[in-house]
Amino acid sequence: MSDEQFKALWQVVLNNTTVADDSIHGPQHWLRVERNGLYLSRFNGANETVLQLFALFHDCMRLNDGTDDGHGQRGAEHAKQLRSSFLEIDDDSFDLLYLACSGHTDQLFDDDVTIATCWDADRLDLGRVGIVPDPAFLNTEEAKQIAQESRLDYLEQIPIRRINERA
Repeated sequence: MSDEQFKALWQVVLNNTTVADDSIHGPQHWLRVERNGLYLSRFNGANETVLQLFALFHDCMRLNDGTDDGHGQRGAEHAKQLRSSFLEIDDDSFDLLYLACSGHTDQLFDDDVTIATCWDADRLDLGRVGIVPDPAFLNTEEAKQIAQESRLDYLEQIPIRRINERA
C-alpha cells in the first residue's frame, strides 16, 4: 500500500470514525500505535502493512472512551467494508488485520508475530491513561524489554506521522 493510498484511507476512516479527535482512543493514539508497531517490527519482521492498518482501524469505531465491548470487532468490520474500494492487500494480510482488530481487547496472546506485535504496539501506549504496561501481558521480546526497563520515553522520541488532519 503506497503512502498516497494510506493517506486517502486515513481520510476516509477519519471522516467515518465515531471517535473524537481529542479522544484518548483517537487519531493521536492511532499514530502512536503505528509508530510503536513499526518500531517493534524492526526486531521481529511483523507485517508492516498490517501494523499500519491495525493502528488505523483497531479503535476507529469506539462509541466512548470507557468500556466499549465489541469496538474491535466493529473496527474489523469497518475495514472489511472498505476493503474493496480502499484496501489493496492480499487475503492472508487482511485475515491478520481482521483477527488483530477483533481480538485486541479480549485476547492477551497470539502465536502469530504480526498479531502479537499489533497488540503490543497498542499496549505500549497505555501510558496515555496513566498505566505502565506490564511485561507479563506483552507478546514480543522487544515490547517486554521496553516495559521491563521502563523505556517508554524512548518510543516517545521517535517521530510519528503527521497525516491526521481532516479533509
